[in-house]
Amino acid sequence: MSNTKMITCNNNVTILIIVNFITLVHGASKVPCYFIFGDSLLDNGNNNNLNTQAKANYPPYGIDFPNGPTGRFTNGRNMADILGQLLEFDNYIPPFASATGKEILQGVNYASGSAGIRNETGSHLGNRIYLDLQLENHHNTILRMVDLVGNRAATNAHLNTCLYIVGIGSNDYINNYLAPKHYSTNSLYTPSQYATLLVQQYGQQLKTLYEDGARKIALFGLPQIGCIPQELQKHNTRKCVDSTNEAIQLFNEKLKSLVTDLNTNFPQAKFTYINMYSISSLMSTLSFLNYPCCKVSTTTAEGQCVSGQAPCHLRAAHVFWDNFHPTENGNIIAVMRAYNAFLPSDSYPMDISHLIESG
Repeated sequence: MSNTKMITCNNNVTILIIVNFITLVHGASKVPCYFIFGDSLLDNGNNNNLNTQAKANYPPYGIDFPNGPTGRFTNGRNMADILGQLLEFDNYIPPFASATGKEILQGVNYASGSAGIRNETGSHLGNRIYLDLQLENHHNTILRMVDLVGNRAATNAHLNTCLYIVGIGSNDYINNYLAPKHYSTNSLYTPSQYATLLVQQYGQQLKTLYEDGARKIALFGLPQIGCIPQELQKHNTRKCVDSTNEAIQLFNEKLKSLVTDLNTNFPQAKFTYINMYSISSLMSTLSFLNYPCCKVSTTTAEGQCVSGQAPCHLRAAHVFWDNFHPTENGNIIAVMRAYNAFLPSDSYPMDISHLIESG
């Protein structure tokens, strides 16, 4: 039957985003399971107990989230949470760090702040669960699922029906290629060479995910990193940093080509590319929004919110929460366009709503 949903934002400000879709079974989620891989844009608590500066389990993070600070790098829900609600899951997908029992059958969130495609990415900030480790964690989850389901064949059949999202690569620039003080990649590779290396490694990692049963996979491209507050401050400018955005686009173009190759080489699966660069263009066109809502640190955990400091009051008017991460409102805008493409360029070859319906 036809259904209508309203997604609300906190701060006594409500954004009316009406979503029309078909509910096949009343009360059932649109997919039986949902797995999340990535970095701090999707992390919901996996870094809380790690020895790292990249964590968000303190106020003012979570000021608008029902459970307060949980490790989400924003004021409220992150993109994984909002997509889970669009998929009609009753509960948020748990982080791998605390997922137990039968709840893993509905999905697990493996994302980790400062994580990258490359294993060394983000290491100057401390420990992190880079993508290769996230895939290892997923394999261990599958072994636990086999014990619950009874055999591997039934587990694989279940995994084939799940939605998988992967949002990673930003830190391979912010906390690697664009940080020559800590990493040598900038002096070893041109932007094109580096993008090629990243996408080649990413392709192998996605092949591993496929071999572990993934068949519906949405890959989130990189946003306009040259327009985030941290880059503007670093370059002492109020305009987006073109050289950074040009490097990011090289990665995105190669990732989009990888999606074509994956769909050709693995016809049993459906891979799709979400054009976060295009979707995040609002952040560059509305430059007055390129200010963080919270007071950010200039020393330890540079660019993240200072602990205990009150954030701005009009959070609904801000795109950025800290110097790196969107507010809940920014996350809503991004996920709505990833789920139901507003422009043909928002996704390739399909948006997430069509991906989950694909055979």
